[in-house]
Amino acid sequence: MIEKNRGKTLRLGLIGFGYWGPNLFRNFSNLHGVQILRIADQNEIQLKALRHSYPNVDLSADYRKLLADDNIDAIVLATPVSTHFVMAKQALSAGKHVFVEKPLATSSRHCQALIRIAKKSNKILMVGHTFEYHPAVRKIGELIKSGSFGKLRYIDAVRVNLGRYQSDGKNVLWDLAPHDLSIILHWTGKMPTEVSARGKGFVKSSVEDVVFITLEFPDGALAHIHLSWLAPAKLRKMTIVGSKKMILYDDLENFEKIKIADRSAHLDPGSQRARVNYRLGDIVSPYVEYKEPLALECAHFVECIRDCRQPLTDAANGLRVVKIIEAASLSLKQNGRTVHIT
Repeated sequence: MIEKNRGKTLRLGLIGFGYWGPNLFRNFSNLHGVQILRIADQNEIQLKALRHSYPNVDLSADYRKLLADDNIDAIVLATPVSTHFVMAKQALSAGKHVFVEKPLATSSRHCQALIRIAKKSNKILMVGHTFEYHPAVRKIGELIKSGSFGKLRYIDAVRVNLGRYQSDGKNVLWDLAPHDLSIILHWTGKMPTEVSARGKGFVKSSVEDVVFITLEFPDGALAHIHLSWLAPAKLRKMTIVGSKKMILYDDLENFEKIKIADRSAHLDPGSQRARVNYRLGDIVSPYVEYKEPLALECAHFVECIRDCRQPLTDAANGLRVVKIIEAASLSLKQNGRTVHIT
């Protein structure tokens, strides 16, 4: 059993204060009963600036000092994916609960090893699939599961922007796909059976900055994902098509993120010529109270530690996403050959 921490201050160590670390620091710092004791980052210039902003937080260029600190209950990792396995393994082995930014690791083998270590050390291991905490994503999941949407036919996702090329040489697949894959798995509740991917590196020939992924699920549903670091505008859109209704989700919309279209197409059962009938109903936008997904995610991690329960985005969740990315990477190397996921 994981030891309960309800009622005591939860003390955290944050490793990595580059692009995403400040957002994690802000959200964890805003939580009642949570204290960030130490921050580690290899960038000395960054640490110097932090000393003026956060004089009460201990700063270090050596993350191992955080792991050796018995006063720290949990480690938050916001480092490049290539470091996740080693650092998470060390943190779990040091008796810390661990929150790892997405993706969990660079291979399913490493994910499975972390799952075993977390179980053996009796600690929480959670991956940062932030969009699974997004109120709009959860609302769409409820709509799909309610039955009013009908049978899922396909999902089309677009996640593009200009940059950011990764410092560790990982391509756009590893950078952006975890978002859409975790959302799609959340909605479908099942793994795809096969995947194919095509892409190319236009700026750096060895690093794909544009990738197109196609997934097929056991019930015949399809999902298509367009990822790019080489687009003139930032787009975050998903279309979900069911046999009864259709949904448009635009995460960059300030107010009407979700639009439900009472529209569909089906064969006329009385027609001998396979005539297609169309239903063109209303388009409505349901009210969804917005709460910052990252704030909800950080609060969930803390609650799971205090209540001794597995997170929504636990390590098994992270493993599923990495398995799909591995298969897509193999397809990418083989010019789009379909790869079966086992």
